[in-house]
Amino acid sequence: MSVLWALDHALQSASKRMEARLDVTAPQRLVIRILGRYPDLSPGEVAAILHLHPSTLTGILKRLARHGIVERRADPGDGRRARLHLTPKGRALDAVRAGTVEASVRRALAQLEARDVAVAREVARALAAELSRLE
Repeated sequence: MSVLWALDHALQSASKRMEARLDVTAPQRLVIRILGRYPDLSPGEVAAILHLHPSTLTGILKRLARHGIVERRADPGDGRRARLHLTPKGRALDAVRAGTVEASVRRALAQLEARDVAVAREVARALAAELSRLE
């Protein structure tokens, strides 16, 4: 458990440092990266990709929209639905690679053998699945 607490603390701390440098938190950055890779998603689709409750994503999207990073556009097929797109500012943030949580993760994984990364992925999946069942 102490390793998991240390990881959680390190992620939270890195997110705060990233916010100070880039003006976005790690969860906000993840949404930016998803929309950079898959533009024109609905908020529900982003929530599903990130395994978040839509109400959790709503706050993140509001902050990103308020800072001019993400914009909502009406779905051409259904005006009641929104589609999400990065603004030019959002695309610039998507291009940033240094000083991000994912850059740290990439460096850490590069230090490991492929089989160890695969095992770590399975452990993380098992933990996530078990924690999602916690009532």
